[in-house]
Amino acid sequence: MLWPRRFHGSSNILVLLLAVGTGLSADKRPSPVDSVFTPLIDAKSPGAAVMLRKNGHTVFMRGYGVTDLQTFHAIDAHTNFRLASFTKQFTAMAIMLLVHDGKLRYDRNLAEIFPGFPEYGRAITVRHLLTHTSGLADYETLMEQKEKAGGPTWSAGRQIHDEEVFALLAEQTQGVFAPGTSWAYSNSGYVVLGLIVAKVSGMPYPEFLRRRIFVPLKMSHTVAYVDGQNVVPHRAFGYSKKEGRFEETDQSSTSATLGDGGIYSDLLDLAHWDDALTRGKLLPKSEMAPALEPVRLNDGSQTYWPSNGDGDNLASGKPVSFGFGWFLSPIDGYPCMWHTGSTSGFRTIIERFPERKLTIVILSNRTDLNTVELAQRVLSSDNETK
Repeated sequence: MLWPRRFHGSSNILVLLLAVGTGLSADKRPSPVDSVFTPLIDAKSPGAAVMLRKNGHTVFMRGYGVTDLQTFHAIDAHTNFRLASFTKQFTAMAIMLLVHDGKLRYDRNLAEIFPGFPEYGRAITVRHLLTHTSGLADYETLMEQKEKAGGPTWSAGRQIHDEEVFALLAEQTQGVFAPGTSWAYSNSGYVVLGLIVAKVSGMPYPEFLRRRIFVPLKMSHTVAYVDGQNVVPHRAFGYSKKEGRFEETDQSSTSATLGDGGIYSDLLDLAHWDDALTRGKLLPKSEMAPALEPVRLNDGSQTYWPSNGDGDNLASGKPVSFGFGWFLSPIDGYPCMWHTGSTSGFRTIIERFPERKLTIVILSNRTDLNTVELAQRVLSSDNETK
């Protein structure tokens, strides 16, 4: 049985114990959420952790499957998953906290923050980086170019780090488009934002997040992971299904970068994160507002997914709404702030519907589960129970 680490009021204890332990609602009927996942994940396979929060309370929290295929430990509410790009909302919050502190401005440019960065950085602001309108080249593309030219070869055993990403970007003389004239999802931009957090705060990115976000919110099991410097408690390992069998694919050549995808967290800590966003525990509503305003291009026009993009291009040529670390496109007609995560061995998603006071979180350590479709089924099941 899964037991929450802490309670915030006795009125929710019964619901939490039932939801976390059995997948049952308070009236002991099987949960529609539970019925989405039990047919997909058996007790000896990599799986998922799922949470549903309504009106500020956790009403469903359950693990399915195992953390790894060596120990076969059951996934539960304490299991830590690599969040992948789900991380970006934390990086954005770190930047906003520095703006709140008066140490940074959204209009400060890259060359000001990092003297010596090429001239093209003078047109790239912090706001451009936050909103994926910077035009920075994709660092995985630059890695491939470097390797083909006889440079370093990166792998799961020899991973690229943030400083190397920055060096690749600093070798360029221009971006792929002028800042503010187009939109393209940018892992490069969020790696740079992580480096900006470290440069401006005077402490490593993981330590800033620990001090300013994780400790204040009692997210005691959440870490921005750096091999050899910290550990991931209760860790799930990532898997991919190949020819009908699961193969461990926990790490890749890009698994060591931080600002774009380096955080591990569990359901219980993410419940605290959701509560903090709802209650404005880190920033007042007025200072959070810019994060929830869809970016417009320099000419005021709508942003679109690139017509020709890479694997991060989710909807080629279609409109996209993005703020600071959050997609803002409605889902099923409801206003929503959301983000997915996809990396070697892991798939994650968070969907927050502020008007409905509803949050869905799915963390998976296998790549054959489509968390976007699963979240849609959870949302549909919630609609059916109204």
